[in-house]
Amino acid sequence: MSSAQEPLISASERIDAGDDEHCDQAGHLESRKPSPAAPSWFIWLLTLSAGISGLLFGCVISSTLVSLGSSLSNRPLNSLDKSLITASTSLLALLISPFSSVLADSLGRKRVILVADVLFILGAGVQAACSTIWVMVVGRSIVGMAVGAASFVVPLYIAELAPAEHRGRLVTMNVIFITLGQVAAYIVGYGFGEYGHPETAWRWMVGLGGLPAVVQLLMMMAMPETPRWLVVAGRGLEARGVVEKVAGGKVATREVDAMVKSIEIEVREEQDARRLRRRRQHGSDGKAAWIEGFDELFNIRRNKRALAIACLLQGLQQLCGFNSLMYFSATIFEMLGFPIPTLTSLVVAVTNFAFTLVALVIIDRIGRRRILLWSIPFMVLGLLLAAFGFSLSGLTSSHTPGSPVVILISIMIYVAGYAVGLGNVPWMQSELFALNVRSLGSGIATATNWGANFVIGLTFLILMDFLGPPVTFTLYAFICVGGYVLIWKFYPETAGLSLEDAASLLEDDNWGVR
Repeated sequence: MSSAQEPLISASERIDAGDDEHCDQAGHLESRKPSPAAPSWFIWLLTLSAGISGLLFGCVISSTLVSLGSSLSNRPLNSLDKSLITASTSLLALLISPFSSVLADSLGRKRVILVADVLFILGAGVQAACSTIWVMVVGRSIVGMAVGAASFVVPLYIAELAPAEHRGRLVTMNVIFITLGQVAAYIVGYGFGEYGHPETAWRWMVGLGGLPAVVQLLMMMAMPETPRWLVVAGRGLEARGVVEKVAGGKVATREVDAMVKSIEIEVREEQDARRLRRRRQHGSDGKAAWIEGFDELFNIRRNKRALAIACLLQGLQQLCGFNSLMYFSATIFEMLGFPIPTLTSLVVAVTNFAFTLVALVIIDRIGRRRILLWSIPFMVLGLLLAAFGFSLSGLTSSHTPGSPVVILISIMIYVAGYAVGLGNVPWMQSELFALNVRSLGSGIATATNWGANFVIGLTFLILMDFLGPPVTFTLYAFICVGGYVLIWKFYPETAGLSLEDAASLLEDDNWGVR
């Protein structure tokens, strides 16, 4: 990426503190009025265009695993085969996320989304055409590359465009699309599983996964880059045009100019701070920009703390065991004796979608920290009830009457708690990072998510086989309890704060926790 043009203003030129409206460091319009204006139609269109990628995360693999039969390598799949097919996506997402953060800084947020769409389409085609387990793993790996890039860059893209007072809701919209994609995947899986030809139904399931990518590819080509990236790239006039569209004509020209100047000030201050660190560190002038980014992320206190919190939240989101239900719910319900396991899994997906809608309404009102502290206990309760239900059923034909229903209800309680809090809040990670390390820090945190996802996907069925369901679900409950304690001690509230104010919280000795 080309170096930024020297801004026409000095770092000392600040926006008048007496203005009714001011800008945060990423150019987000932050109103001081008690009743902020609703997001403009353009920001909703941007969110829709970027959020479509969430539909691509739909867990069609859950329905596919119970529909494959002997279609791959002419033999039934065992637990290891299913784990490899599932975990390959997470592994490649893990490997790609940090790399995609570098690309997002050099090529731009929008271009990374477009590349992810191409990979989604290619991966869906490979899966639909495969005839062996290993080719299926290759197709799933290509999709994993796309998922790793999109899961990192889409929340970042939305957060850098969203007004501060609506940022939580707009980022949550991306999660809404993910949960909606899961519901759609189960519906498609049920339809093809019940009415499709056994030899080809699963191919349609995985092949249709490329359709949302085609739609997003066409829509995103007409969408702009984020103003912050445009300013860093020396394209200030384009950045001003984007800010005007995001504001929707609700602010005067003076406010638009102030927002762009605010971004320029932040970029200039970053460059000045970087030059100062170079003078203090002899021999560092030749470092590449991405190496300097790592230095700043791991050597500056508030950046290290931001990374620790973001990785904690992203790791907990997966280590709590949620995606094991998304990947293997149909397998679990088939083991429990439900006549149509894919349809039963749809109940879980609908619960996830419904309570994510609840999160959309309350996330900016209640706050990130509080919503986690309220929702995680319900997750623990659901997991322990599920463990109790599994201990009654024994996963045999002689299970206690009603125990499968107890397990289903307990899983719904767990999923509801997850959807309200832990399913959304970790994706607010960009609020924690300063501008100069936001992309890199978010990429590493997202890699933590996919690393934990890989571990869960690879080990869940193995744990179920060797430890049994009661112990497995109890283990996930204890992980949730540990995460609750760490969140209570270290995670500050960031709702309603500008990105600059949120990041500065971590300078406090108490990590900004009040």
